[in-house]
Amino acid sequence: MTAEVSLVPVTDAEGQEFLQMAVQHFRSLNPEFVPQSDWIEHYFRNIQSNSNYALRWILADGRRAGFILFGVEKHRFLPRSTGNIYELYVCPSHRRRGIGLECARLAVAELQKLGSSKIQLEVMDGNEGARALWLSMGFRKVSERYVLPQAKP
Repeated sequence: MTAEVSLVPVTDAEGQEFLQMAVQHFRSLNPEFVPQSDWIEHYFRNIQSNSNYALRWILADGRRAGFILFGVEKHRFLPRSTGNIYELYVCPSHRRRGIGLECARLAVAELQKLGSSKIQLEVMDGNEGARALWLSMGFRKVSERYVLPQAKP
């Protein structure tokens, strides 16, 4: 049975609730994730203060089931904009019910209405559920991203 899914803006007053869920999300991607003081202080505030970002609770049948963060950025070199899906998190208790797919469709539709020339996202290595979700919607892999971690003193 597919749940009725809607996206509702996260309010400033819900910042702590969002950060708690965001920590769960990042720990699901990296069990060693520990929020640093700059993350705690700035992550939510910087998202909320930028009108190009949309931070939404995912409601499934009226109950909070996760969150999605998406937005539009100006292309670095061309006079067009690119839609980005930065984070999509569905709480484990709500997975495998079509919530992530419906949420993704809603976000893509909103980004298309804003005139995005394309929509892009990243999938962490090993996150096969996310990879399958995005591929099922017609996204395709076009690159690999490499990161050089900052050396510790």
